[in-house]
Amino acid sequence: MLFSCKSDLKTGLPYFNDADFTAAWFAKNDPARQKLHTIPLFALTDQNGVIITNKTTAGKIYVANFFFTRCGNICPKMTVNMHRVADVFKNDGTVMFISHSVTPGYDNINILKKYAADKNINNLNWHLLTGSQEEIYKLAREGYFADAASKSAITTQFLHSENFILVDKSGHIRGVYNGTIDVEVNNLVKHIEMLKQEN
Repeated sequence: MLFSCKSDLKTGLPYFNDADFTAAWFAKNDPARQKLHTIPLFALTDQNGVIITNKTTAGKIYVANFFFTRCGNICPKMTVNMHRVADVFKNDGTVMFISHSVTPGYDNINILKKYAADKNINNLNWHLLTGSQEEIYKLAREGYFADAASKSAITTQFLHSENFILVDKSGHIRGVYNGTIDVEVNNLVKHIEMLKQEN
């Protein structure tokens, strides 16, 4: 993952505030931190029928991605790599993983539950989410900047992204990683550990 900076201060992980994913660092007392991009409000349902919202993720570090259960292209590799990261933090209640289905019309709760069983996803902190396609696509493109090039077509153009997005305890994007590349997934694990040390 490449970083470019808007500041001479390069301490810890940067912040990402727009779809260009330009990295920026801020001092703790910098007023600009009050205007940082945060993940917007959402309410989606996981594979166990539990409603997952911003309240669920508040105060926790989490990794988000977008997939669909019938995908035979990049999704299987991404699921394997997300599994690898999730296993590292399986017993850590401060770290979550949320995988949003981009075909929620098909990927209902029962389908997601079967997918979780087939993929041995038994981490209580890993949620496979379904819900309104419009909400998921809007959240993906405006909240996580996933597939940003086609953000103008929220519900009509198919969403497919290989990104794992690292979000901090305050809902700020702190890292973007190609979920199909092992070295980037290794960096994600390291960066989660770095966020755990932040005050």
